Amino acid sequence: MTDKSEDLASSDSSSPRANTTMSSKNSAARIPAPEKPETVRTRSLVIAAFWCMIIFFGFPIWWKTTSVYRARLPIEAMVDWANGKTCRPVFPLEIYFTASSMPVSDAQHLIRSTQHTLDDLNEFSAHSLRLKLVDSQWDGDNSTVNGDEVALSVKLLPQEGLSAPKSVLHADTTQLDVFYPPHQIPVPSSSNSPLSTFVAEELQALFSEEKATIAHILSSSSAAGPNINAPISSNNPVGSAIRNIDSPQLVETIIRRLRRSMRYAETYHLSFSLFTPGSQPSSWDVEAAVEEYLAPLLQAFTPISNFTIDTQVQVYATFSPTAPLPEYDDSQGVWTLKTEDLSAFINAAEWPLSPSIGAGPTINFILYVPAPSQAPLVVKENRATSWIIPQWGGVVLLSPPLSTDNENPSNPSHLPQESLRPAFMTFSHQLLTLLGAPATPASLPLRLQTLTRIRAATLLLSASSTMGSLARLTESLPSIPIPASVATSVSATLSHLSSACSLLHQGRFAAALASARVAETEAERSFFEKSMVGQVYFPDEHKVAVYLPLLGPVGVPLVVGLLKELKRIARSRKAKGGMSS
Repeated sequence: MTDKSEDLASSDSSSPRANTTMSSKNSAARIPAPEKPETVRTRSLVIAAFWCMIIFFGFPIWWKTTSVYRARLPIEAMVDWANGKTCRPVFPLEIYFTASSMPVSDAQHLIRSTQHTLDDLNEFSAHSLRLKLVDSQWDGDNSTVNGDEVALSVKLLPQEGLSAPKSVLHADTTQLDVFYPPHQIPVPSSSNSPLSTFVAEELQALFSEEKATIAHILSSSSAAGPNINAPISSNNPVGSAIRNIDSPQLVETIIRRLRRSMRYAETYHLSFSLFTPGSQPSSWDVEAAVEEYLAPLLQAFTPISNFTIDTQVQVYATFSPTAPLPEYDDSQGVWTLKTEDLSAFINAAEWPLSPSIGAGPTINFILYVPAPSQAPLVVKENRATSWIIPQWGGVVLLSPPLSTDNENPSNPSHLPQESLRPAFMTFSHQLLTLLGAPATPASLPLRLQTLTRIRAATLLLSASSTMGSLARLTESLPSIPIPASVATSVSATLSHLSSACSLLHQGRFAAALASARVAETEAERSFFEKSMVGQVYFPDEHKVAVYLPLLGPVGVPLVVGLLKELKRIARSRKAKGGMSS
């Protein structure tokens, strides 16, 4: 018992010391040892080094490598061109008169009175006729005189036995012969005369379709001027020009022609194809036919566009499976195709047609020789053997004389040049229509001059509209890059637009077309720049999706470490302030 009592006493006496030791150990575990000043300074320097690298090296490098280069564009000038504030297209046509059999004073008076009558008849000031009297020795063959383009040359010729003036337009030149009775020469005391009225009406009729076409083009574009798209009224010259056209059907004809014609291009590719459902004909004199019947027309088009040509022959070319087969008309004794079925005539799935060869658009011309069992083949409603496919090409149905060498009639194995003449004459008319040439007047050179002015106006307005679209695009999408090449193209576009507008005012339409062509090319190049188009469809959400997985794991430790260090510095300063107080 004594030993046990001593052990309990000794254990009781030693328990306070044991409790004190255990509590000190727990306190030491809970309270970390104070950091050495060298450790704190090292951690601060590491954090500061990381953030210095980010601020002074990482961020500038990222900014430099990811920044979008945007060349400066003349936005205000581009918008002014698009809104028609910079240039108002005008078309002053120079018409030269020669009157060898008329006194100079009488001829000058006739020109003045005719000009006054034309000015009274003209409701569209953007298109005007300027009459000039030239030396009677001028033969009218020159297209330019003193640098001015001559739209038309008029020869006043007296003729006995006439009761009223008459005119004859040369089909192959730009010359108009006006025959008048000698007694109708206007005297200086008269303000008007039947001869001057007749000449003014003839000139007005010659250029009526051109004037209406240009008025329609200008009215359809916002780049033609601020008053172009105004409602038709007496204060709107374009609307008045369209409204005062003598033939109400002329406007519909113009709209239909513009819809059928191809978009302007500097070079067109012409593809001539011979198709037949059998094995014959298998050859044709297409090269000779092109050279004889089409080459002069293509040469006349040289100031406007260039052409490349290819040909092909396809035998066993059947109708499209979806196209209704021809029907035999007993009353007419011919095979017929309905007008509504013509659109399905082309078998695009099996016929080797070339929709786009080379840089320019392709115009397809198809000569189809039907089988002897389905010949002759015509359109049912009008017995036509040809039709135009708008903005694509033309088709001609040719039924040559059948060969009777065998018991069964068959198509000839070869089509000579003479048998191709009707088809290629039709192709030439279809080509004029597809290229947008007007139907009047009868003179082909005059029609080509009209087409030159129409194309110049179209390209000028198209390039101006493209400049406006590019300006709106660059302002609405500030994140897309604008390379220096775009700025160069825009500068070239504006320069050639100014040149084209100035040349139009001077009446130099061929040179204006050349400048407008360059302006259109440069405008299209600037608008469809590859680097710009690629960035148009890259929204900001994609950038967040790219950067967040990369910067999140790196940025969070850096930000948390910086915040802790800032808190430590704040506590240290606060503790020093309390001790000093």
